[in-house]
Amino acid sequence: MRKNRLEAFSDGVLAIIITIMVLEMRVPEHAARLSDLYPLLPVFSSYVLSFVYLGIYWNNHHHLFHAVQHTSGGILWANLHLLFWLSLIPFVTAWMGENHLAPVPTALYGLVLLMSAIAYSVLQWTLIGRHGSDSVLARAVGRDLKGKLSLLLYLIAIGCAFVASWIAAALYVLVALLWLVPDKRIERALLEGEPAARA
Repeated sequence: MRKNRLEAFSDGVLAIIITIMVLEMRVPEHAARLSDLYPLLPVFSSYVLSFVYLGIYWNNHHHLFHAVQHTSGGILWANLHLLFWLSLIPFVTAWMGENHLAPVPTALYGLVLLMSAIAYSVLQWTLIGRHGSDSVLARAVGRDLKGKLSLLLYLIAIGCAFVASWIAAALYVLVALLWLVPDKRIERALLEGEPAARA
Protein backbone atom coordinates (compact mmCIF):
# COMPACT_ATOMS: atom_id res chain seq x y z
CA MET A 1 0.00 0.00 0.00
CA ARG A 2 1.24 3.48 -0.80
CA LYS A 3 1.92 5.89 2.05
CA ASN A 4 0.78 9.12 0.34
CA ARG A 5 -2.87 8.91 1.40
CA LEU A 6 -1.92 8.16 5.00
CA GLU A 7 0.38 11.19 5.14
CA ALA A 8 -2.18 13.49 3.50
CA PHE A 9 -4.94 12.31 5.83
CA SER A 10 -2.71 12.77 8.90
CA ASP A 11 -1.70 16.28 7.80
CA GLY A 12 -5.35 17.19 7.31
CA VAL A 13 -6.39 15.86 10.72
CA LEU A 14 -3.57 17.75 12.47
CA ALA A 15 -4.54 20.95 10.66
CA ILE A 16 -8.15 20.51 11.84
CA ILE A 17 -7.01 19.83 15.42
CA ILE A 18 -5.00 23.08 15.47
CA THR A 19 -7.96 24.99 13.98
CA ILE A 20 -10.34 23.62 16.61
CA MET A 21 -7.87 24.51 19.34
CA VAL A 22 -7.54 28.15 18.30
CA LEU A 23 -11.33 28.48 17.96
CA GLU A 24 -11.63 27.46 21.63
CA MET A 25 -10.03 30.79 22.64
CA ARG A 26 -12.85 33.28 23.14
CA VAL A 27 -12.45 37.00 22.56
CA PRO A 28 -13.44 38.96 25.70
CA GLU A 29 -16.67 40.88 25.15
CA HIS A 30 -16.73 44.68 25.49
CA ALA A 31 -13.02 44.75 26.23
CA ALA A 32 -10.62 46.76 24.10
CA ARG A 33 -7.60 47.19 26.39
CA LEU A 34 -4.55 44.96 26.63
CA SER A 35 -5.22 44.54 30.34
CA ASP A 36 -8.54 42.88 29.44
CA LEU A 37 -6.58 40.00 27.93
CA TYR A 38 -4.84 39.18 31.22
CA PRO A 39 -7.55 36.69 32.35
CA LEU A 40 -6.96 34.82 29.09
CA LEU A 41 -3.26 34.28 29.82
CA PRO A 42 -3.69 30.71 31.20
CA VAL A 43 -5.80 29.76 28.18
CA PHE A 44 -3.29 31.29 25.77
CA SER A 45 -0.35 29.63 27.55
CA SER A 46 -2.08 26.24 27.32
CA TYR A 47 -2.75 26.88 23.64
CA VAL A 48 0.91 27.74 22.93
CA LEU A 49 2.13 24.59 24.71
CA SER A 50 -0.33 22.38 22.86
CA PHE A 51 0.44 24.05 19.53
CA VAL A 52 4.13 23.27 20.10
CA TYR A 53 3.27 19.65 20.92
CA LEU A 54 1.18 19.27 17.77
CA GLY A 55 3.99 20.84 15.76
CA ILE A 56 6.45 18.36 17.26
CA TYR A 57 4.20 15.43 16.36
CA TRP A 58 3.66 16.72 12.83
CA ASN A 59 7.39 17.26 12.32
CA ASN A 60 8.42 13.85 13.68
CA HIS A 61 5.57 12.08 11.84
CA HIS A 62 6.86 13.69 8.63
CA HIS A 63 10.41 12.45 9.34
CA LEU A 64 9.13 9.00 10.34
CA PHE A 65 7.35 8.46 7.03
CA HIS A 66 10.41 9.52 5.03
CA ALA A 67 11.91 6.18 6.04
CA VAL A 68 8.78 4.22 5.16
CA GLN A 69 8.48 2.41 1.83
CA HIS A 70 5.00 0.94 2.19
CA THR A 71 2.12 0.67 4.65
CA SER A 72 -0.27 -2.04 5.79
CA GLY A 73 -3.62 -2.32 7.52
CA GLY A 74 -1.86 -2.51 10.89
CA ILE A 75 0.08 0.68 10.16
CA LEU A 76 -3.14 2.47 9.16
CA TRP A 77 -4.76 1.48 12.47
CA ALA A 78 -1.66 2.44 14.47
CA ASN A 79 -1.71 5.84 12.76
CA LEU A 80 -5.42 6.27 13.53
CA HIS A 81 -4.69 5.35 17.16
CA LEU A 82 -2.17 8.21 17.31
CA LEU A 83 -4.58 10.65 15.66
CA PHE A 84 -7.31 9.68 18.15
CA TRP A 85 -5.20 10.74 21.13
CA LEU A 86 -3.97 13.88 19.38
CA SER A 87 -7.58 14.82 18.58
CA LEU A 88 -8.28 15.03 22.34
CA ILE A 89 -5.64 17.74 22.83
CA PRO A 90 -8.01 20.67 22.09
CA PHE A 91 -10.42 19.48 24.79
CA VAL A 92 -7.83 18.98 27.54
CA THR A 93 -6.03 22.19 26.52
CA ALA A 94 -9.20 24.24 26.92
CA TRP A 95 -10.15 22.51 30.19
CA MET A 96 -6.71 23.00 31.75
CA GLY A 97 -6.45 26.62 30.58
CA GLU A 98 -9.95 27.61 31.67
CA ASN A 99 -9.40 26.11 35.12
CA HIS A 100 -5.96 27.65 35.71
CA LEU A 101 -4.01 24.40 36.13
CA ALA A 102 -6.53 22.77 38.46
CA PRO A 103 -5.31 19.26 39.46
CA VAL A 104 -7.74 17.05 37.54
CA PRO A 105 -7.62 18.94 34.20
CA THR A 106 -3.82 19.20 34.46
CA ALA A 107 -3.50 15.48 35.16
CA LEU A 108 -5.86 14.63 32.28
CA TYR A 109 -3.79 16.85 29.99
CA GLY A 110 -0.76 14.79 30.98
CA LEU A 111 -2.65 11.54 30.44
CA VAL A 112 -3.53 12.57 26.88
CA LEU A 113 0.12 13.52 26.26
CA LEU A 114 1.23 10.18 27.71
CA MET A 115 -1.20 8.21 25.55
CA SER A 116 -0.19 10.21 22.47
CA ALA A 117 3.46 9.34 23.14
CA ILE A 118 2.59 5.66 23.62
CA ALA A 119 0.55 5.71 20.40
CA TYR A 120 3.50 7.27 18.54
CA SER A 121 5.76 4.51 19.88
CA VAL A 122 3.23 1.87 18.78
CA LEU A 123 3.19 3.41 15.29
CA GLN A 124 6.98 3.50 15.23
CA TRP A 125 7.32 -0.16 16.24
CA THR A 126 4.54 -1.22 13.85
CA LEU A 127 6.47 0.43 11.02
CA ILE A 128 9.69 -1.26 12.14
CA GLY A 129 7.89 -4.61 12.27
CA ARG A 130 6.77 -4.09 8.68
CA HIS A 131 10.17 -2.95 7.38
CA GLY A 132 12.46 -5.20 9.44
CA SER A 133 14.90 -4.83 12.29
CA ASP A 134 17.72 -4.02 9.87
CA SER A 135 15.79 -1.21 8.12
CA VAL A 136 16.87 2.42 8.09
CA LEU A 137 13.99 3.21 10.44
CA ALA A 138 14.99 0.54 12.98
CA ARG A 139 18.59 1.72 12.98
CA ALA A 140 17.55 5.35 13.30
CA VAL A 141 15.15 4.76 16.21
CA GLY A 142 17.69 2.67 18.12
CA ARG A 143 16.88 2.35 21.82
CA ASP A 144 14.81 5.57 21.73
CA LEU A 145 16.01 6.82 25.10
CA LYS A 146 14.43 10.24 24.60
CA GLY A 147 11.06 8.60 23.96
CA LYS A 148 11.34 6.48 27.11
CA LEU A 149 12.43 9.48 29.18
CA SER A 150 9.39 11.40 27.91
CA LEU A 151 7.04 8.64 29.06
CA LEU A 152 8.63 8.66 32.51
CA LEU A 153 8.35 12.46 32.80
CA TYR A 154 4.68 12.34 31.79
CA LEU A 155 3.97 9.76 34.51
CA ILE A 156 5.75 11.90 37.11
CA ALA A 157 3.89 15.01 35.92
CA ILE A 158 0.49 13.31 36.19
CA GLY A 159 1.26 12.45 39.83
CA CYS A 160 2.59 15.96 40.51
CA ALA A 161 -0.63 17.50 39.17
CA PHE A 162 -2.36 16.47 42.42
CA VAL A 163 0.41 17.89 44.61
CA ALA A 164 1.62 21.01 42.80
CA SER A 165 0.13 21.49 39.34
CA TRP A 166 2.76 24.07 38.38
CA ILE A 167 5.40 21.30 38.64
CA ALA A 168 3.33 19.16 36.27
CA ALA A 169 3.09 22.08 33.83
CA ALA A 170 6.84 22.64 34.07
CA LEU A 171 7.45 18.97 33.24
CA TYR A 172 5.14 19.20 30.22
CA VAL A 173 7.17 22.20 29.05
CA LEU A 174 10.41 20.28 29.69
CA VAL A 175 9.31 17.35 27.52
CA ALA A 176 8.30 19.77 24.75
CA LEU A 177 11.74 21.40 24.96
CA LEU A 178 13.38 17.96 24.65
CA TRP A 179 11.59 17.45 21.34
CA LEU A 180 11.52 21.05 20.08
CA VAL A 181 14.54 20.50 17.87
CA PRO A 182 13.36 18.03 15.21
CA ASP A 183 14.61 14.49 15.68
CA LYS A 184 17.38 14.16 13.10
CA ARG A 185 18.11 10.43 13.54
CA ILE A 186 15.98 9.33 10.60
CA GLU A 187 17.17 12.17 8.38
CA ARG A 188 20.79 11.29 9.17
CA ALA A 189 20.21 7.61 8.49
CA LEU A 190 18.61 8.37 5.13
CA LEU A 191 21.26 10.86 4.06
CA GLU A 192 24.27 8.88 5.19
CA GLY A 193 22.94 5.41 4.51
CA GLU A 194 24.61 4.30 7.71
CA PRO A 195 23.26 3.17 11.07
CA ALA A 196 22.16 6.20 13.06
CA ALA A 197 23.40 6.91 16.54
CA ARG A 198 21.61 4.87 19.19
CA ALA A 199 19.95 7.74 20.99
